[in-house]
Amino acid sequence: MATLRLGDVVPDFEAVTTEGPIKFHEWLGDSWGILFSHPKNFTPVCTTELGQVAHLKGEFDKRGVKVIGLSVDTIENHPAWVGDIKDATGASLNFPLIADSDKKVSDLYDLIHPNASDTATVRSVFIIGPDKKLKLSLTYPASTGRNFDEILRVVDSLQLTAKHSVATPVNWKHGEDVIIVPSISDEAAKEKFPEGWKTVKPYLRVVRQPGA
Repeated sequence: MATLRLGDVVPDFEAVTTEGPIKFHEWLGDSWGILFSHPKNFTPVCTTELGQVAHLKGEFDKRGVKVIGLSVDTIENHPAWVGDIKDATGASLNFPLIADSDKKVSDLYDLIHPNASDTATVRSVFIIGPDKKLKLSLTYPASTGRNFDEILRVVDSLQLTAKHSVATPVNWKHGEDVIIVPSISDEAAKEKFPEGWKTVKPYLRVVRQPGA
């Protein structure tokens, strides 16, 4: 299959989940979405990750982001893993987990890692916009837990920059200063940012975060 690139409309699919069957695009509706994949159930790093996403569910909800996990395992195996996640992390699973035992979704999203095995999925994160287009993808090795605080930070940046003519600088966090995009002239910037900005370089104009 072709590689899924930023800006592509993500593949639609039907799947069985811990919250019943879904059609992915229909399930997303007009929301932002995050799909994150796991090799299989009862893997230690992923157990901690699913617990953390459950703990952060309120933060994703605040931003209008639907989260969904994927595991290349059967739906029959999911309840026992959900129990383990609660025991290990104190969090009850509060978002759907796809059972992708036939690897249909994994193939669509190019998640199978042939150098590892023909069943192990790459541990990827996809952030999807309300237009169903891919806004970010990250792939982690099996040994490194994902940083969902960073993923929330990226969501904040994506949502802000989708609404305003700004970009976010290195290590930016919500509420900090942002950069006026170079395609906006100074004249146009005066209308958009009447409070003014700091010119560090002609192409680097720093301004307060809109709405902060």
